Amino acid sequence: MTPIDFTSNENLVVTLDDILDDELLDTPEKPKKLTSSDRLERAFLEIVEFRRAAGRLPTSQTREIAERKLGARLDGFLANDAKAEAVKHLDEFGMLEAPAVPASIDDLLDSDDLGDLLGDESGILDVSDLPVIKRPESADSIAQRVKAKDFEQFEPLFKAKHAELQDGTYTLKPFTGMDLIREGVFFVLSGVMCFVAEVGDDVDLVVGGKRTQKQRLRVVFENGTESDMYKQSLMTRMYEAQGQVLARTGHDVSDILDADIESGHIYVLQSMSTDPLIANIKDLHKIGFSTTSVEQRVKGASTSPTYLMAPVKIVADYRVYNLKASALENLLHRVFADVRLDLTQVDRKGRDYDPSEWFVVPRDVINQAVSMIMSGEIVGYEYDKAQQTLVERR
Repeated sequence: MTPIDFTSNENLVVTLDDILDDELLDTPEKPKKLTSSDRLERAFLEIVEFRRAAGRLPTSQTREIAERKLGARLDGFLANDAKAEAVKHLDEFGMLEAPAVPASIDDLLDSDDLGDLLGDESGILDVSDLPVIKRPESADSIAQRVKAKDFEQFEPLFKAKHAELQDGTYTLKPFTGMDLIREGVFFVLSGVMCFVAEVGDDVDLVVGGKRTQKQRLRVVFENGTESDMYKQSLMTRMYEAQGQVLARTGHDVSDILDADIESGHIYVLQSMSTDPLIANIKDLHKIGFSTTSVEQRVKGASTSPTYLMAPVKIVADYRVYNLKASALENLLHRVFADVRLDLTQVDRKGRDYDPSEWFVVPRDVINQAVSMIMSGEIVGYEYDKAQQTLVERR
């Protein structure tokens, strides 16, 4: 703005326009407050930038902390339909797009993700190949075991570990101490593979007049039994039976705790809808995945078209280790592509929605497919919807 010369009479009159035009009166624009939508977009753009720079997707299974965070964030977007839809316009690399449904089982078997998941197609390792243990367990310790609850959820994990032992991904190493007993670790005890499914909180006990703390475990065995022994008891039995621990090949025993990482949950749901169009469909199941607990994932099901606008019942929860749960979910969707539910759902706002994760298939066949995918056997089978079973390919 040109300074006003007050020595000249013709400049003594300062108009309102002069004042309003003065740049000194311009106030800086206040920064806009970030909304939850803005933060969501910024979070996704960091994933996009990684994909652009690295030429690949980030993974949550790496030891690089920065990439692991981005990989876990991407898994979160994939597990949440609402979040994925909110940032879909920023997805220049198609990271949120579901794979195209194969036209045949041959297309499934030729897919890259099947090869990444299986790594080996030669089947599972026979139990007889496990080392013979010199000192058997006592009758008292065996008597403490009971039939494993929901064993079908753990059976695929044992088959996968046998396959990984056979192809050399994993190896057996001597048990070295209490520090190896953690959730998600596999052991061989008296020739039987077992899995630490849960580690409880510390419990105060009085033993021999002295107060001590112990932790209860949920140990599941591949023969279909389980035990709630204490952590110290498992350690003692491992030493007595010269037990072994499964360790990723090339890792020291001290690194074993980083080898098995829970990467998510594959869940199977049953609709509790009272709508006759849905309630009368036999063997209708939703197959999905979640990076959080399944109970948390299905909250609000009755108001979501993804869940057919009705409450749901959790009929299976498979915990997945060392691979992306979304990859296993996609494989299951492809296996059962021919029996995907053909239905258009209307949400509360009157918008059409086509649920893509509901299939008309018996529960036991889903469990069989999970086991066969993880063991590699699925390459020789296909789903026959007329017989409602997986049959050997001709």
